[in-house]
Amino acid sequence: MPLSPGLLLLLALASIVVLVVLVTWRKMNAFVALFIAALLVGLGAGLAPVAVLKAFQEGLGATMGGIAIVIALGAMLGRLLAESGAARVLAENFNAFFGPQRVGWCIVALAISVGLVTWFAVGLLLLLPVLISLAHETKRPFLLLAIPLLSFLSVMHGLMPPHPGPVVAIEALGANTGRVLGWGFLLGIPVAAIAGPFFARWAVKHVSAETPVLPVTKTSIRGVPSFGATLFVVILPIGLMLLATASELVLLAGHAWRTALTFIGHPVFALVTAFLVAALIFQRACGFTRKETLTFTEQSIGGIGMTLLVVGAGGGFARVLREAGIANALGNVAGTLHLPPLLYGWLLAAFIRVATGSATVAITTAAGVLVPLLAAHPEINRDLLVLSVGCGSLFLSHLNDGGFWIVKESLGLTVGQTLRTWTVTESLIGIFGLGGVLIIDVLLKL
Repeated sequence: MPLSPGLLLLLALASIVVLVVLVTWRKMNAFVALFIAALLVGLGAGLAPVAVLKAFQEGLGATMGGIAIVIALGAMLGRLLAESGAARVLAENFNAFFGPQRVGWCIVALAISVGLVTWFAVGLLLLLPVLISLAHETKRPFLLLAIPLLSFLSVMHGLMPPHPGPVVAIEALGANTGRVLGWGFLLGIPVAAIAGPFFARWAVKHVSAETPVLPVTKTSIRGVPSFGATLFVVILPIGLMLLATASELVLLAGHAWRTALTFIGHPVFALVTAFLVAALIFQRACGFTRKETLTFTEQSIGGIGMTLLVVGAGGGFARVLREAGIANALGNVAGTLHLPPLLYGWLLAAFIRVATGSATVAITTAAGVLVPLLAAHPEINRDLLVLSVGCGSLFLSHLNDGGFWIVKESLGLTVGQTLRTWTVTESLIGIFGLGGVLIIDVLLKL
């Protein structure tokens, strides 16, 4: 007999508590803990044992298929930036341009420009070597720079087209892409500032985190790449992805140029291209042999093996939660509250986000559920509804979110530190984003 929505919610909460206890108190491997939590919630919801295992495998595979290549390529490119000294060259030049007292502006500028056209994971992995080098160069607390980077990258990913979630929501809800971009910047920048630089000042007083060390090995380096060459390597994948974005905005579907630009701007193709160019440039500038370059890439992949497993397991856990009916139960609970449409859309996306761990799943699912609401309430501002759902989809990232584990492993944090920094940052974005949407809605109706 299927469980009631209330019991399903309690079961989901219990599985998350078990997961936290296993990882933080029992110090269990996160992959194994996620598997155990998925088993508990699946069997508790009445799924057959084989069905639970199948759902976990499918969720793991779907997650890995979407981001494993991106993470691996990002790690290889990041390793080359570190080994060649290119990350240090970037940090020194950016620090000289902005000045030590304005290094925070440097991080924000990088996060906005990179995050606007790249996925969150891609942007984080591309900028991680620069972030670490800037922290060492300026002697600033690591989290004081890392949290603003995460905040602005997250806002760009969750609110701004051409990222997949907002694009799907715009299409489903009949919003206007240009207006969503405009309102997204007006809303997103101050919200990201609150959840990033302002929150970071409090966080560094309560959470102590060491600045990671860039993994540089002893090699025969004759020199370092120039600033121009290094900047070209970093900008290249971003530029290719930006071309794809521009083609989608100005060219009709099926146009030959749009097809070609979409191909070369795909994150995998863009990162492979950037890696090949980086290998060529850095070999010549630093005197690397081909064997040394191969060793760097192999070592970078070996170092992220557990990260890939844990991120995949987070996707498996999220799939089991969905198969158990947790997401539907949360949606039903939100629907019975009869709240204003903008608030209802936010709650719906937030509930699905907490249940599934995926911002993209949350915003796309919530947008689909909200479509019938538009017919009954034609006065709804559809552009603001997209932003409301987007803010809800970023709320409360925790242990069933692949992004949680990417942040944890990339920044070298413990689970507890990640919960007190990244999770709080995401929650602040969701809450203050909703407040901003409601304020804009009231002002537009005056």
